[in-house]
Amino acid sequence: MSADPYHEVQREIQSSLQTASTLRSSFLRIRSLARDGSEELVLARNELEATLAALYTDLEDLEESVKMVEDTGPRYFGLDDAEVSERRKYVSYVRREIEGMRADVEGRNLPSAGKSPSTSLQSQSSLPSGSRSPLQPVPGSQSGEPNDDQAKWAHEEQQLLLQEQDRAMDSISGTLNTLAQQAGLMGHEIGEHVEMLDDLEANVDRTDSKLSNAMRRMKKFVRDTEETKSGWCITILIIVLLALLLAVILV
Repeated sequence: MSADPYHEVQREIQSSLQTASTLRSSFLRIRSLARDGSEELVLARNELEATLAALYTDLEDLEESVKMVEDTGPRYFGLDDAEVSERRKYVSYVRREIEGMRADVEGRNLPSAGKSPSTSLQSQSSLPSGSRSPLQPVPGSQSGEPNDDQAKWAHEEQQLLLQEQDRAMDSISGTLNTLAQQAGLMGHEIGEHVEMLDDLEANVDRTDSKLSNAMRRMKKFVRDTEETKSGWCITILIIVLLALLLAVILV
């Protein structure tokens, strides 16, 4: 007999429903206290929407498991038709809960923010045994007026959000300080390299000047040597010519 994935997915959805219920309560409290567009309200709405999106994905997996049981045959998994019908009811129930939470997020349930206890009990009574929803009615959603406990809870939640933001800012500040220190060290090293390059340039200039002076002296020496050799050659030629003339005359 193949393994039935229904119960594993159902446990995940039950946990997600609890989380979504808590987030919905938080969102409704903040919405009743904070102004529209406030940072706390936006954060609460985004967190609830992300949870509902994940919950809807799990619901699709659950519905797929129910369809697989229906298509394959309940007896193949050791189930009967009544159990499959109860599972289908549970899928429908979770879908209604998700739609109700989405309506709260979109503000479509403002005139009647919460369900009455009798409606909630009727919804849960249609669920199979062991699948009753852990969701509780949203405190203060029926009267529409937050009490002191709600205001205190919302204030504490805002303080927690501010503390998280402070910790994030401290972390960013520490990172920036580290980058500033590294930039300072890099600037110091660059300054040292610039000084070394300046010294190298000065040495190159001095060496070039010495080489230029040496080349000028070498050219002068060669020129003087060439002029001295030419004078001696002329003198020797004159002497040879005179000797030849004397020899001709004497002969």
